[in-house]
Amino acid sequence: MRRITGVLTLAAMVLVGVVHAADDGSAPPDMSKPVQVFILMGQSNMVGAGKVAAGGKGGAAGSLDEAVKQNKKYPYLVDAAGNWAQRNDVRYVRVMQGKGPGGMQLFNNEWMTVAKCKTIGPEFGIAHAIGDATSSPVMILKSCIGNRSLGWDLLPPGSEPYEFNGKTEPGYLGTPENPKGTGTRPEGVWYAGKQYDDDVSFAKRVLSEPNTYFPGAKGFEVAGFFFWQGEKDCSNPAHAARYEQNLVQFIKQLRTDFNAPNAKFVMGTLGESTQGGGGNSGMVFNAQMAVDSRTGKYPEFKGNVATVFTNPMAQGGSGNGHYGGKAEVYMDVGEAMGQTMVQLLEAGAPNKVPPHKVPRGKLTPKKKS
Repeated sequence: MRRITGVLTLAAMVLVGVVHAADDGSAPPDMSKPVQVFILMGQSNMVGAGKVAAGGKGGAAGSLDEAVKQNKKYPYLVDAAGNWAQRNDVRYVRVMQGKGPGGMQLFNNEWMTVAKCKTIGPEFGIAHAIGDATSSPVMILKSCIGNRSLGWDLLPPGSEPYEFNGKTEPGYLGTPENPKGTGTRPEGVWYAGKQYDDDVSFAKRVLSEPNTYFPGAKGFEVAGFFFWQGEKDCSNPAHAARYEQNLVQFIKQLRTDFNAPNAKFVMGTLGESTQGGGGNSGMVFNAQMAVDSRTGKYPEFKGNVATVFTNPMAQGGSGNGHYGGKAEVYMDVGEAMGQTMVQLLEAGAPNKVPPHKVPRGKLTPKKKS
């Protein structure tokens, strides 16, 4: 179904300090193969707050312009003339809850390029790692919106009501007034899991129209999910305490809803969180680390779920502060998440690296012959 080619193992990346790309993305993909789809979900930092252009209150500081064009980082993002490059083998589609038809707002539907973006999330680092690792066409499909919690807005189907500090917290389809719900989606009110339903339905709508979102596609296969979220759950003791259980159900339900039982799942921790932290943020962090296949806590996740420890890449910033809008944070997290996904696809499991020390090599484009 999938063939990963031309990529070093991550252990080899660490030894040589570089990942040599199989393709710089200038050539069109092999359209005889199904499109490999990677769905990105989460809240505001997955949406992306890394500023692209210099200017504004912070000037050039922290912008992608500064990182790429002045500091010469992420050279694969520009072409030989110094303009934003376009990958012709990776499609980028971004949708969000909004005022469009059926409540879906379309922001991006083009070949992967920074040129049409005002801000970025981790998608460009992800796309480069995956696009260079496979000969199949790739779609990066982002369906998310900011200020959403896993314990309420993104609560997946199958989640039951539960007691916390003497109060019944809603299960999927429940409301504060009726935590158990009625078994059907309430009309005209926000219910537990509504954002999950919206984000999933928007992604499915994209996948139902292959020629609209990936011209010439011979079908789609959901190969993996990326998740970067948790800020809002840290502000609610009940949601933080329930985060691990909700996350396990979230992973399982996504695979069911997209008919993708073998799809890999990679998530990132909040950049401010470290091992040994207390309070709500500590519970969320511990939950995110617990599902990583290398802990062995969930045998069904062996070789198919991995967590990236993002603190070393956060440059002292926090998720709630959107990492100061620093584009490098979003690029570095994206590279690390993308490389981790490649490992899962390539070998079935990340190399034997402690989950708190996921290494990341610097990605560089392959020189044209």
